[in-house]
Amino acid sequence: MSNALPNIPRLYTALAEWSACMVYLMMTRHSFKRLKFYTACTLALALQILLLTLTENIAIYLWIPCMISAVALMFAFIYLCADISWIDAGYYCVNAFVLAEFAASFEWQIRCFFMQSGHAPIYVELGLLFTVYVPVFLSAWLLEKRHAPKEGRLGITSKEMASTVIIGIVVFVFSNLSFISSNTPFSGQYDSEIFIIRTTVDAGGFAILYAHHMQCYELRVRRELESVQSILRNQYVQYQQSKESIDIINQKYHDMKHKIAVLRAEPDAVRRNAYLDKMEAEIKTYEAQNKTGNPVLDTVLTSKSLYSVRHGINLTCVANGKLLDFMDVMDICTIFGNALDNAIESAQRISDPEKRLIHVSVFAQKNFLIIRFENYYESELHFDGNMPVTTKKNRDYHGYGLKSIKYVAQKYGGSVSVQASNNWFDLKILIPM
Repeated sequence: MSNALPNIPRLYTALAEWSACMVYLMMTRHSFKRLKFYTACTLALALQILLLTLTENIAIYLWIPCMISAVALMFAFIYLCADISWIDAGYYCVNAFVLAEFAASFEWQIRCFFMQSGHAPIYVELGLLFTVYVPVFLSAWLLEKRHAPKEGRLGITSKEMASTVIIGIVVFVFSNLSFISSNTPFSGQYDSEIFIIRTTVDAGGFAILYAHHMQCYELRVRRELESVQSILRNQYVQYQQSKESIDIINQKYHDMKHKIAVLRAEPDAVRRNAYLDKMEAEIKTYEAQNKTGNPVLDTVLTSKSLYSVRHGINLTCVANGKLLDFMDVMDICTIFGNALDNAIESAQRISDPEKRLIHVSVFAQKNFLIIRFENYYESELHFDGNMPVTTKKNRDYHGYGLKSIKYVAQKYGGSVSVQASNNWFDLKILIPM
């Protein structure tokens, strides 16, 4: 075999870079509808081919700026066509670039091994290109898809992004070092060695990036699970505290009824009797409220109702609590505690007391348990898919309330839907009975 191997055609490199971008775009939500999306993909392919083919014979000192331009095109392609943040787009871009480098180098090394430096018919060249590229990119897609979030967004942190960029730069430098200078301890002297080094380093680089991705994914899942578990425990603790407080209140009201009976036995003025009548009516009203048939739900609702009254919020409820008998105590606390906390927090931001409205309903319909929370809101809402994004600044420690509700609903084979229109926020939970 001759040591003089031809360079990889820039057309092949452009196809590899575009295909690698498509691997990650297929795991995200698209910014455009189907026709516009595929039109954008076609335009991106044309631009990538145009850039690389026009710069095929540039001087060596312009090679690095050319590669930076190619990576910038890949980033723009992913960022504009996927409904993700720029950090997620950059993360995908680095992974796609290393994958493209490996695929192009791997295919060309196989081609040169079997065909050496001779020219082959175009259909043979394209056939080999298709034979190598399809399994490589399909395998990469199957691997990456296992750890892709259903919402399509990774939520990569700046530290994770920085470490990914460092890995990508190191892999690129060592895989292409021989093309810049052969006088280093890590360079090859012959073309065959150079391609072996490049393919091996790119393969190892992609493996490292994949392992890094798995680690980031597992840490993110663990952090999210810990946050959800913490919310579950906090809601249960709040339930226990509320139950104790409500028991004390009930005892006080019970004692007050006896005091009223004593006062009635003594002669008094008409106004005093009227006042006592009013007190008794208020007690009966209190006793009647939040009696849903489920003691856990009664406790949560009463606790939130008392808080709402103190803060000028009108909380109403129509609920058949017996429908919740099959649910665990902590699950009931999680759903109603988190949903009402979010609704109350939103209502407190409203300046007009007349608009501080929250309504809760629990009912059965067509063999489904439906739990619904409605509240008026005035603040601006942003959605990530079909779920609203937390308005708090530190998103690493907030925004898990709805996730914990969704987790509980899925535990019982149910689902959660959120709608917001005309300043009404509607959270609906459907659980098969």
